[in-house]
Amino acid sequence: MTMDSSENIPTEQPLAVPQAPPAGPAVPGVSEELRTEIAAQADLLKRVRAEVAKVIVGQTYMIDRLLMALIADGHVLVEGIPGLAKTTAIKTLAEAVHTGFSRIQFTPDLLPADLLGTQIYRADQHDFQVKQGPIFTNLLLADEINRAPAKVQSALLEAMQERQVTLGDETFDLPDPFLVLATQNPIEQEGTYPLPEAQVDRFMLKLRVDYPDRQEEMEIMRRMARRERPAVEAVVSPEDIRRARDVADAIYLDPKVEEYVVDLVFATREPAGVGLEKLEPLIEYGASPRATIFLAAAARVQALMSGRAYVTPQDVKTVAPDVLRHRVLISYEAEARDLTSDDLIQDFLNTVDVP
Repeated sequence: MTMDSSENIPTEQPLAVPQAPPAGPAVPGVSEELRTEIAAQADLLKRVRAEVAKVIVGQTYMIDRLLMALIADGHVLVEGIPGLAKTTAIKTLAEAVHTGFSRIQFTPDLLPADLLGTQIYRADQHDFQVKQGPIFTNLLLADEINRAPAKVQSALLEAMQERQVTLGDETFDLPDPFLVLATQNPIEQEGTYPLPEAQVDRFMLKLRVDYPDRQEEMEIMRRMARRERPAVEAVVSPEDIRRARDVADAIYLDPKVEEYVVDLVFATREPAGVGLEKLEPLIEYGASPRATIFLAAAARVQALMSGRAYVTPQDVKTVAPDVLRHRVLISYEAEARDLTSDDLIQDFLNTVDVP
């Protein structure tokens, strides 16, 4: 049952831009206007990918998932060994979007005030002035997020969920859009702090990034040998992002596909219900209701990125590993058998009935 985790990660190629509104079966609520909007969004995504590709070689899976999170308004946790361009990809994507961007290197001595800001006493006016921290931006790159202690991690919870920050007796709204794009190193655990489950659950997607292939690595070597870094232009505005979100919300999700989403999430909690009794001792906790919400939202964006006005079960299957892998907590027995949550999720995808 043990398998290479890279087999579970969808490796998608850059999506072609439809030359005309995509054809498809007649479904309720899908107008010709919506199909035209979907084609326009596909063109927008193509322009963003082209800008990012000026710097990043390959990593199509990671770039597409970062775009998915941007449209779906969800935070992303990117996991991979050093040197796989995780930080560079996020920074380059931020440059292609005409919004605010901040990068914070998380360290063991980081304090909540370094992230959120603080109140500064003004002696001449005998009052306190709020100094906002770097979290007040649109795209926040939290680099090596698991190197900061629990008090810093907890400071992020309110911002990630409520999109607001409380300093003293004042509450400040964060800009729209606001996304936390975090990275962590899975192999070097000295001096790190495991993220609280409450915080992990707030990430819409958890991505696992693997090595580039031989041809891509050759191109990386040739491109990085040059001293001059390619310039990336901002081709997307906040209004474009909000428009893409409106279009994604209008994507049709059939009741049978909705049931499939719920069936998948419930299977992680009650494996015996789908005939997978053997998995019960391997799972400590199943996915939370946030998994259901994010799975439906990610499937809608996947359909949008594929140029369709409706969600298919395959859309759900494509995004399921990224939505579920950090929400299905495996037991010590599973770890002893060298199994990962990706292995168990693949069993659910292979077993749960597809409409």
